[in-house]
This record gives sequence, C-alpha cells and structure tokens, in this order.
Amino acid sequence: MQQKKRTFAAVVFALISLILAACGGAAAPAAPAADAPTTAAAPAGGVEIRYQLWDANQQPAYQACADEFHKQNPNISVKIEQLGWNDYWSGIQTGMVGGTAPDVFTDHLAKFPEFAAKNQLVDIQPLVEKDKVDLNVYIKGLADLWGRDGKRYGLPKDWDTISVIYNADMLAKAGIDPASLNDLSWNAQDGGSFGELIAKLTLDSNGKNGLDPAFDKIKVTQYGFIPQGAGGFSGQTQWSMFAVSNGFKFTDGPWTSKYYYDDPKLAETLQWYADLNLVKGYAPPNADVSSLGAATLFQSGKGALTTDGSWMIGDYLKNSKFKVGFSALPKGPQGRKSMFNGLADSIWVGTKHPDEAWAWVKFAASKTCADIVGAMGVVFPAQQSGVEASLAKRKADGVDVTAFTNQALDPNGTFLFPITDHGAEISTIMDPVMTSIMLGEAKAADALQEANKQVNALFQ
Repeated sequence: MQQKKRTFAAVVFALISLILAACGGAAAPAAPAADAPTTAAAPAGGVEIRYQLWDANQQPAYQACADEFHKQNPNISVKIEQLGWNDYWSGIQTGMVGGTAPDVFTDHLAKFPEFAAKNQLVDIQPLVEKDKVDLNVYIKGLADLWGRDGKRYGLPKDWDTISVIYNADMLAKAGIDPASLNDLSWNAQDGGSFGELIAKLTLDSNGKNGLDPAFDKIKVTQYGFIPQGAGGFSGQTQWSMFAVSNGFKFTDGPWTSKYYYDDPKLAETLQWYADLNLVKGYAPPNADVSSLGAATLFQSGKGALTTDGSWMIGDYLKNSKFKVGFSALPKGPQGRKSMFNGLADSIWVGTKHPDEAWAWVKFAASKTCADIVGAMGVVFPAQQSGVEASLAKRKADGVDVTAFTNQALDPNGTFLFPITDHGAEISTIMDPVMTSIMLGEAKAADALQEANKQVNALFQ
C-alpha cells in the first residue's frame, strides 16, 4: 500500500516540477533523453497498421504523427480509425474475440487491467528492455501506472485534470466577474457559493433567477449548470471532484480490492448533484444530457457552467458561439480536488504485425510526436516539451488554461482514476445505479449500499 501511495505521490511531484518548469517557475528537470529508435524493418510492399482512438479532437494531431512516422518508416503506414467512446470499447472487445481488433489502440487506466488479465495485450516490457526505451523521459510515475507484476502494457501519451468551463457572455449579463469563480466554495448541504452561483445563473421565462422566490423551475430558459451525465462508476467529469473534496475515496489505491461506494460522503454528494435537476430545476434533465450530450447543450447556449476535462479545451473553443473561459473547481470541505488520469497506447496480442505495431507505439510516445500533439494544444502530452508546446499554443491564442495546470500543481489537488481488476463488471453494476439516482428512481443513500456490496463481492 505504501509503495502505491509513493508511486502516486511521485507522479504528482514530478508533474508539479514539470509544469513549474514549463511556466518558468522552477528549476527545469533533467533534459529528456533522445527518443529510442522508432524505425522497424518491414517486408517488401509495406505494412499498414490499424490504430484506433476515441477522441475525434485528437485525430488530426495523431494523423500528423502518423505522417511523420511514415516518412521515417516508408514501408509502414498507419491507418487511424476513430469511434465514439461506447462503440470504441465494445468494438475492441468484439474485435479481440472475432480477430478483427486494431493492431494498436489508445488504452485507458480503467480498461487495461481486464485486457491484461485475459492475455489480450502484448507485454511490451521485453521490447522496452531490448530497445532500451528510456522511461525517464515521461513524467515520473506515469509509466509505472501501466505495469503490473513485471509486465507492461503501454507507453504514456498524455495526462488530464478537470476544471469549470463557463459561458463568459452569461456571466457578463449577470454582472459576475469571471475571476471570482476561482474563489468559490462547495458543500453537499447547500452547494456553498458555487451552488448559489448556479442558482443565480439559472433563469426562467419571466427573467427570474433561481435565487428569486418567484422563480419557476418548470419554465427554465437558461440553466446555471450543465451536468456531464450520471458518470457511471468513476464520475470523472461529473461528480468525482465534488465527492473527493467531500472526503470520499474510491479505493485504498491502485490494484487494491475494496471499494467505498457506500460512504455517506458520496451519497450526499450524488444527491446534491442529482437534485440540481430533480428538485431545484437548475440543471437539464438527465435524459436531455444523455440524448444530446452535455458539451452540445453547453455550446448551444443552454447553460452557463459545466465541468469537463483538459482534453476538451479545443472542442469548447472551436464549437461554442460565445467566449468560453476556464476556472478553478470550487473548494470543498477537504479542498479543491480533480481526478488525474493518463492514457497510453497498447498492442493487441493478435496483431499480425507486432514489430511494426511496436515501432508505432514507440513513435506515438516519443518526444517528436509529443511535440506535434502539444503544438496543436489538444491535450497535455506525457513529456515536458509537449506540455510546454501545448501551453504556448493556448497562450498564443489568448486562452488561459491554467485552471487545469494549477490544479495539477497543487500537491493535494489530484487523485488517481481507480485502477483495479473487474473494471467492466464494476461498470455493469454501478452505471445503472448512478443513472437511477439521476433520474430520481432511487435515493443515493439507499442505492449505493447494495451496489457497493455487489462490487466488493467481485473480489471475494
């Protein structure tokens, strides 16, 4: 347990050093080592590697990486395939069974343990050792998240945190200084000053806001808050930041075998979150969020505030018809907290081109690709130079995204995505429970007790 805590602490510490260096606020860490060779011998006629990812916003950046990779490896081309989140994972699972899975795919901390347990991923540790890939070029500790029992299932590509996204026009009309959002507090009883702001920004057809006794929650024309949905087992962009700031923890750390979904701190958090719609009328119904998408609702001007991840910065800037800003999460009873997540690329064990797949994985995790991706500003890459490129891109655009990096700078400001066995089964149990709470079909305090028993029974 202590080793796992030290690993996460190392990730955070290294991330702090990295971002401080990127912002010019601290001594720079050691210079990254040169990329490991990413070329691979290919048979005459060339080989095409199929590479899948779920984030459409990242596809242009990785296409640029693939083009550069092809220049360096003329006999290997990379075909990028993008699918939405749900279709993506069901397609990979089905493809692994049917023999049609992509050679390489973007993997997730919540997903890879199950793939690894079923021996569906290539253990790349022997390849890392053979090619002397320097794992120290990544933020310290990120690479460790993708290993277990001496095996390794991916090379880090990026990391992310969560912040508040706001409609600057709606704030201006309400006479609210955007800078004041960085000083908001939150609690599960009345929402604190964050809840008060949500109420103030909610308007009905008579122009009454949620603080007015005459406010009509049946005739809302502008919501104060757009929830990102029920959030399933992790609530990454939905409720996890509120719950952990309220004292909740998912588990005791990576690879542990006990969940705490029955914690009353989580129950009261989820009930506050659901009641924004069910009781207050400050948020749209979960059915609307599910069918239309939270980002679409926000970008179409239906609401003033939402919460989302740093990988969505470009999407909000590109698709909103108004000025968008990013502010700090509200400070809860236990402080300001954000889930910290990292992605990596994995190789399907059934690939017919393992050497070429490995060459692409190395390149996609290289400094060259990190710099390409960072320069487009779509994510914060796993290497220092890529983070600097991403921050420089947004600064040049006149957009302040330090709400995300400042959260990562806080030594106590982040917590890891839960990494355990039985991820798919836990999702199967928790997803409908969270949805039932959002729909008002169950009270959080009641539903979570039984669900937690079912989750922990998986580890018996």
